[in-house]
Amino acid sequence: MLSLSVREVSAALREGRLSATELCRRCLNHIKKTHYLNAYITVTEDLAMKQAQEAELRLTRGNPLGPLDGIPFSVKDNFCTENVETTCASHMLRGYFPPFNATVVQKLLDQGAVLVGKTNLDEFAMGSGSTDSVFGPVRNPWSYSVSHREQSREHDPESDWVIAGGSSGGSAAAVASLSSFMALGSDTGGSTRNPGSLCGLVALKPTYGLVSRHGLIPLVNSMDVPGIMTRTVHDAATVLGILQGRDEKDSTTVESPDSPSNLPEEFDVRDICVGVPKEYHAPGMSAETLAQWGRVVALFERAGARVKEVSLPHTQHSIVCYHVLCCCEVASNMARFDGLQYGHRSTVDSSTEALYATTRHEGFNSVVRSRILAGNYFLLKKNYDRYFVKAQQIRRLITEDFRRVFQSGVDVLLTPTTLSDAARYSDFIQEDNRTRSAQEDIFTQPVNVAGLPAVTVPTALSNRGLPISLQLIGQSFQDMKLLTVANWMEQQLNFPIIRFHDDTEARDRQTDRTRNENANWGHE
Repeated sequence: MLSLSVREVSAALREGRLSATELCRRCLNHIKKTHYLNAYITVTEDLAMKQAQEAELRLTRGNPLGPLDGIPFSVKDNFCTENVETTCASHMLRGYFPPFNATVVQKLLDQGAVLVGKTNLDEFAMGSGSTDSVFGPVRNPWSYSVSHREQSREHDPESDWVIAGGSSGGSAAAVASLSSFMALGSDTGGSTRNPGSLCGLVALKPTYGLVSRHGLIPLVNSMDVPGIMTRTVHDAATVLGILQGRDEKDSTTVESPDSPSNLPEEFDVRDICVGVPKEYHAPGMSAETLAQWGRVVALFERAGARVKEVSLPHTQHSIVCYHVLCCCEVASNMARFDGLQYGHRSTVDSSTEALYATTRHEGFNSVVRSRILAGNYFLLKKNYDRYFVKAQQIRRLITEDFRRVFQSGVDVLLTPTTLSDAARYSDFIQEDNRTRSAQEDIFTQPVNVAGLPAVTVPTALSNRGLPISLQLIGQSFQDMKLLTVANWMEQQLNFPIIRFHDDTEARDRQTDRTRNENANWGHE
């Protein structure tokens, strides 16, 4: 039951084969069973059961609010949730209970979706491993999968587990571990796609302005986008269709495009041109990731799609540009946490200056403080033109690179999402947060700089039994076209469902899925 897609479980609820309360109870029990993953900061058990009971009553009467009615979901703990603690995984916001819901959360609740919890993350979403949370690191569910443990018999998963990616690692772990059917993350430089890739999920970063940021505690206002994590592309498209559109509380949002909000039933891949950026052959890419990239390129070619190599020449400058702009906006956004209005307040109050300083030192970890320091340095009058203005100029050049490629007739770009499969936690923490973020965001952050949509799709398991994924990048506000191509790609790849040692359900589901696909193939 828990390994069903949103589409499948929605049908089961509507047809009465499954009750919303039973489904919610199973998810809550599974959260307890997989607590060692540390995916959740807050589990909203009472609220979830109340919402499930209301959904069940509607479904019994045949009046569902929408396709998500009765379906459990989780939310990254940097989205505001009314009367539910929102911490950003930081001491600074422990005990903060927002008086309102973020727009994206409210839209899901309006559809009858059931909130089961708030998920773990890197503090204030600054990181790429979900290892820098005040509540501890998130573990990748695939660390405990049959596929990984069979390939890593000499390693003890209790002491040698792999990371979930970040900064939305908790949301990714929640969906991958089957305790939630969908989850919201935030994506500033790849923070939804990176963990989605490492946890074997479909992770969508919509076009900037298509989905409201209201209620998302900001990191980098000009790049932040609410991200969507699901197990299938169709599910991601369903959620996007609900979340997209103008919001009067967010002036950067636009009206929903005229394109259909559902994926087309028929799609001819021969009408598509796929671009392969030569600059994305980055140092440090694993042989397996490179092989999967080549495999999927060949898949498109054999199916009749046009594939051509393209150039994005300013990609090499993107990570530095992103770092400067990120730190500058972080310095501005973090200024609000001064101990006066909300959040942590130091007991040292000998002066206003002492209160500010000690509050921020106690409330923020070293990663946040270092980015604030760097941002304020870049914004000094003597440095402003040299760093901030120069980074904005490079940002325009990066955006122009993408525009030029898409104007040449390319419909989507196909790239890696990460350099390799998930790193062991013990290896990952050998390097500092800044270095790791630069390495892990290399393929994802140019999309945020340019404001484009992108989605990561799992392609295969590595020799270690861990997910490897690839990224598709689309044109602005052509998110559904992007997802249409991703849906075709997903259908060709048949990525396996995660299976734990005591999990027979997933094994049976995978067998049934394979049998059905083989039957469908025979009728074509």
